[in-house]
Amino acid sequence: MGILDIEVWGKDSKKHEERLGTCKVDMAALPLKQANCLELPLESCPGTLLMLITLTPCSGVSVSDLCVCPLADPSERKQIAQRFCLQNSLKDLRDVGILQVKVLKAVDLLAADFSGKSDPFCLLELGNDRLQTHTIYKNLNPEWNKVFTFPIKDIHDVLEVTVFDEDGDKPPDFLGKVAIPLLSIRDGQTNCYVLKNKDLEQAFKGVIYLEMDVIYNPVKASLRTFTPREKRLVEDSRKLSKKILSRDVDRVKRITMAIWNTVQFLKSCFQWESTLRSAVAFVVFLVTVWNFELYMIPLALLLLFVYNFINPTKGKVGSIQDSQESTDVDEEEEEDDKESEKKGLIERIYMVQDIVSTVQNILEEIASFGERIKNTFNWTVPFLSFLACLILAVATITLYFIPLRYIVLIWGINKFTKKLRNPYAIDNNELLDFLSRVPSDVQKVQYAELKQGSSQSPLRKKRSAL
Repeated sequence: MGILDIEVWGKDSKKHEERLGTCKVDMAALPLKQANCLELPLESCPGTLLMLITLTPCSGVSVSDLCVCPLADPSERKQIAQRFCLQNSLKDLRDVGILQVKVLKAVDLLAADFSGKSDPFCLLELGNDRLQTHTIYKNLNPEWNKVFTFPIKDIHDVLEVTVFDEDGDKPPDFLGKVAIPLLSIRDGQTNCYVLKNKDLEQAFKGVIYLEMDVIYNPVKASLRTFTPREKRLVEDSRKLSKKILSRDVDRVKRITMAIWNTVQFLKSCFQWESTLRSAVAFVVFLVTVWNFELYMIPLALLLLFVYNFINPTKGKVGSIQDSQESTDVDEEEEEDDKESEKKGLIERIYMVQDIVSTVQNILEEIASFGERIKNTFNWTVPFLSFLACLILAVATITLYFIPLRYIVLIWGINKFTKKLRNPYAIDNNELLDFLSRVPSDVQKVQYAELKQGSSQSPLRKKRSAL
């Protein structure tokens, strides 16, 4: 408990940063477990900062040695399991579960120093929680043997494990990274993960050994799925890339072609290009319209889930990865930045970069949205697809027995009174929040586990800056 220093910064399109003002908060004067609304005047400039600060004792985060493993103690494990059992599903909805990660060792890491060795340490990130191991000097096969415990706020979060080389006062060198969705963790098994590059799309050099355990409450996890995702406080800014832009254009093109083929199929039914197909479509249309009830919409979607569950269509995870170019994009962008620093041209260059970057982000959002809908029905994440089936089944039964006007009335009353009941509530769309948990095709590649044999590809560069 001390003084919290807050700085407000501004950044323009030219990547210039400027500190706008500062303010301080005495944490000792704030009550615990209570939302404190503070209006803080900035010291060095006009304006105020409106903040909501809640002090909550931190529980669940720990770093220990293997000999002091929390879940290894049967009594402590039983106590934690009881905390997240179904009987406690409505207690503290934000406390979804607990993750324990044993960082055992890494093997055959990249030599980042001129001496042919590295000084590796491991950084673990889950949402906005960041913990790291100690550094083992002059070693390409480090053994950390540390146990990290994280509280789970969202079961759809992804654990990111990154290995760095400590480089004194300079930024650490990148040695490899893996991303592991919590729902894919196999409890209690020691797994060997091939390290990937920064984009998580290709194998890097070396492997890391992890052992993980997840305990969570499925009811809390399901309810959390329909609330906004927690935004990353530390997130890398997206760079303009010809490769990514071309990939996003191809992704949007595939979705557009799928919609176009569907429209053409429906159009062919009206044109009687195939007599049998058009006759069947006409009979289905008459029967459906004559007997249509509103509950049939979620029922039809539910049948689509059942069909895809019985006949899974597993696409090749590496299809996107195989189409990636091996061009070193970071080096190209650095060279472009050096060449563009000329008077008279720099303003235009930044303007063009902003426009193209905006287009790139819009294309990625469109492509990801379409791919997430497809992957929901394809049972890419069984937990989410099963949850969607459950919601559709409830919607079907509700629409069958309850008139639509009552449902719309309840929905409208909830929306209109939300701000009155909770002035600081974040307005959200439950459907979009649900889809934000479904991985896109690119994320499927990033989260896919690589086989150990694929990590033995030669690397030309021995150093990779963070």
